[in-house]
Amino acid sequence: MMELAMDAAIGATAGTTPLLRVEGVTKRYGARIGCADVSFDLWPGEVMGIVGESGSGKSTLLNCLAGHVPPDSGAVLFDTRDGGLRDTLTMRESERRMLSRTDWAFVHQHARDGLRMNVSAGGNVGERLMAVNARHYGRIRAKATDWLGRVEIAADRIDDRPTAFSGGMQQRLQIARNLVTGPRLVFMDEPTGGLDVSVQARLLDLLRGLVREMGLSAIIVTHDLAVVRLLADRLMVMKDGHVVESGLTDQVLDDPQHAYTQLLVSSVLQV
Repeated sequence: MMELAMDAAIGATAGTTPLLRVEGVTKRYGARIGCADVSFDLWPGEVMGIVGESGSGKSTLLNCLAGHVPPDSGAVLFDTRDGGLRDTLTMRESERRMLSRTDWAFVHQHARDGLRMNVSAGGNVGERLMAVNARHYGRIRAKATDWLGRVEIAADRIDDRPTAFSGGMQQRLQIARNLVTGPRLVFMDEPTGGLDVSVQARLLDLLRGLVREMGLSAIIVTHDLAVVRLLADRLMVMKDGHVVESGLTDQVLDDPQHAYTQLLVSSVLQV
């Protein structure tokens, strides 16, 4: 596979094991292809963007990688802390749940899908800490307060419920809830979708800062090329469930080789 060959070259330069290795992931819905034979390596501290029009298969792929949807075939190997590369698809359910609470995080497009709307802001952040066995109320509340500040939510809003927040604040709260346990890999599904342009810009600046500060690896699905231009080191372009082009983000966007990628880029330039 061309993608794995390029990934191997990057890995050889970095001298490290990939954090995530995806091999031949395929998902079909009857006669329709969700994603087909997708393979790539993701390296520690790297951000991968996945772009394409609605129905291209990018969200299906993300959900297969994150364990939300079982693929029909393939492997999703993660560099676990104690066992090296392990196929998450064959892990015990208890192991996958613990992985999702510790080393993995998932930021939904709609913050309501990733928050407990009837629980306070501090409680939303604290719940993830409690899921990894934190029990001291004072320390939990202090860490929740710290993380609210890091995502630009005032400390005096800690006892407010997310229903009292704007859409942008809800998304920042979801990010705090996800990152409080220090995950190594974050899946993001259209993280700025549905937000006003000014709110999007503020959120992107926040995400970029946190990714760099924490050394996060991330896989970001979006239809917005400006988002991947700002956040992603590498880019995959999907069409009809297939990866049609991949490479360094600036290289793909500035010199697209596939006709479909050229169409995507030109449509943005014409807006």
